[in-house]
Amino acid sequence: MNFSGKNDASGNLKPIQVKLVLLGESAVGKSSIVLRFVNNEYQDNKEPTIGAAFLTQRCKLDDRIIKFEIWDTAGQERFHSLAPMYYRNAQAAVIVYDITKPASLEKAKSWVKELQRQANPNIVIALVGNKLDLANNRSVPSEEAEAYASENELLFFEASAKTGTNIIEVFTELAKKIPYEQILANNKNLSNRANGQNDNNRVNLNETDNNNQGGNCNC
Repeated sequence: MNFSGKNDASGNLKPIQVKLVLLGESAVGKSSIVLRFVNNEYQDNKEPTIGAAFLTQRCKLDDRIIKFEIWDTAGQERFHSLAPMYYRNAQAAVIVYDITKPASLEKAKSWVKELQRQANPNIVIALVGNKLDLANNRSVPSEEAEAYASENELLFFEASAKTGTNIIEVFTELAKKIPYEQILANNKNLSNRANGQNDNNRVNLNETDNNNQGGNCNC
C-alpha cells in the first residue's frame, strides 16, 4: 500500500489512530484476546470486564504506523445499553464467540446486525471463533460460521487466546482493510475546523502513551 503520512517532530511517521471495539457474549474470551494481542500474555480465570476496558497497541503495516485504541466491552446483558458509547465512530470491530457454545454465535450474529444498523457504515468487522485449543469439544462447525461471515462480508478467523493461534492475524487483516484515506480526510477536516476557531478558545492536547498498555508490534 502506498501512503505518504505526516511526520512528527522526531521524524517518525505520525500514528494513525484507529478505534476498535470488541463485542460478544460474556466469557467468550474477549479480554483474553486483547491481552494476548497487547502484552502476549494469557491469564486463566480472568475476572469479567465491568463496563469496558481500554488498551492501546501500535502496529507497523507497510509504511503506516497504526495505533489501535481498543475498547474491550463487557459481555453481560446488563451492560448492553452501554455498547453504542463504545462502537460509535469505531473504524473496526472484533465480534467474538466461543466455538464450544452455539448460543454465543447467535449472540455474535445479533451484534453484527446491530453494528450494520447503527455503527459507522464503513466499519470493518471480524468474526472470531475463540477457544480453538478446545477444538475437541467443538459445537460450532467452522463451515457454518465461515459461511455466515462470507454472506455478511465479515473477516473470519478461528483463534485461541490461550495458545496465541491466529490472534496477530486477526488484527493484521483488520489493519489491511481499514479505509485510512477516509480517516485522514476526516482528521484533516476536523483540524481545519479547529484552526478556524479563536486562539483564545483553543486547547492543545498532547498525546501520551501508557507504556503498560502494550508495546509495538509488526503486523
